[in-house]
Amino acid sequence: MKWWKYLTIVLLLYTAVMGLLGHVPRLAILNETERNLYFHVPMWFGMTIILLASVINSIRYLREPSTRLDTLAHESAKTGILLGVLGLLTGSLWARYTWGTWWTTDVKLNCAAITMLIYAAYLVLRGSVQDEQQRARLSAIYNIFAFAAAIPLLFIMPRVASASLHPGMGGNPGFSKYDLDSAMRLVFYPAVIGWTLLGVWITEVACRFAFVKEKIYEKQEKQLA
Repeated sequence: MKWWKYLTIVLLLYTAVMGLLGHVPRLAILNETERNLYFHVPMWFGMTIILLASVINSIRYLREPSTRLDTLAHESAKTGILLGVLGLLTGSLWARYTWGTWWTTDVKLNCAAITMLIYAAYLVLRGSVQDEQQRARLSAIYNIFAFAAAIPLLFIMPRVASASLHPGMGGNPGFSKYDLDSAMRLVFYPAVIGWTLLGVWITEVACRFAFVKEKIYEKQEKQLA
């Protein structure tokens, strides 16, 4: 097993232990729920990085089409979607204990949900096209569109909104400005690295599995020919 996989395990174990048992500032409303900062936010960081890798491979595919690049883009997108869904779930749980509801019409939450729906459509598109080359090309084009739409939805629109409950949006201060103290930073940044590396690990395993399936399929085709 490669060294970075051991690092992933260590960082996630460290995040889990310190996230549940470590020090957090005692702030009104947030209280112990602030521990979710080590899980919810790093998942979104990891999602963004993995989706960026996906769209880069889609661009590479359009320049030099290959099954390998299509697989890398597809599996990266699936991992990014997984992290995004986990981010939505942890965010919803956090909202329940700080805002008193699982979901609100807050612009940040709605934009995040729209982003996930856009990427869900990417998966639907891949499943609806039978021809491999056409599916790969259409998927690559749509993947670029999806990422281009995700950036303003996640990072621009919430910030220019007139009001938002979400920290760092709509005029509300971000965590780094009032409660991400030096002790929390020692956990938060390793958590970002750990969750991102986990996404890379999941993608690597999924790609290997896809490559093996492809080789088996090619072997069967040759036997039938």
